[in-house]
Amino acid sequence: MSLPMFSPQEDPGPSFTDVLRKVGHEPFAVSQPSGPAPFEIRHGTTIVAIRYADGVLMAGDRRATAGSSIAHRTMDKVHPADRHSGVAIAGAAGPAMEMVKLFQLQLEHYEKVEGSALSLEGKANQLSGMVRANLGMAMQGFVVVPLFAGYDLRRGVGRIYTYDPTGGRYEETDFHADGSGGRDARTTVKLGWKANMDRSAAIELAVRALWQAADEDSATGGPDAIRKIYPTVATITAAGFERVAESEVAEAFGTVVATLSEAEIQSEVPDR
Repeated sequence: MSLPMFSPQEDPGPSFTDVLRKVGHEPFAVSQPSGPAPFEIRHGTTIVAIRYADGVLMAGDRRATAGSSIAHRTMDKVHPADRHSGVAIAGAAGPAMEMVKLFQLQLEHYEKVEGSALSLEGKANQLSGMVRANLGMAMQGFVVVPLFAGYDLRRGVGRIYTYDPTGGRYEETDFHADGSGGRDARTTVKLGWKANMDRSAAIELAVRALWQAADEDSATGGPDAIRKIYPTVATITAAGFERVAESEVAEAFGTVVATLSEAEIQSEVPDR
């Protein structure tokens, strides 16, 4: 297969989606008439992002649902976008995974064509355009709600961006959670977040938020010690995107469970 060639007048530039359109592929084509999907759609559920002293942390549970059924127990919802940014997904699992892959290719294509990486805000804008392009699918029930975060090398801080199904892009100050258990996770993070918290405290807060979300939302998967399934957690700092070891996530959950168990026991002790 040969690479496509374009005249100077038809050059699509650094946009990978424009390259696809030039060769006859529509990345967000609506393949059926408008209306609800005639089958159960697999959905990813709860995702979290938290700023901390060294950058930003992202986490997501592993469960995917199809209606009231568990469709998949080990779905990975947190992915690197490039070296210094990551994207977490909630919503229709199929289109979300395709959007992540296309987003990764877009950032790589831009860097190869332009010779430099996009700014973090530029990356957030690129993802916004992809979410907006998916609106036709969203109207059929294939809603994708990503959460984007990264380390801003120019400012030296972690930054978090959220989206709505129409492509609206919003920057969050310190943390955010989305998906079916997002409200419960946000409440937990809001109560526990502190400025300049260290890495271990951020990991513990993220897994605590997912624990509480799973306790209230049936679509969110909690830790499964029997199957050794724990949420995906990743940090993004000046050193880049790095997944947190599963053993460290399991240890953080152990701390959360011990703390919650102790608090529950104390709450049951009658006053004297």
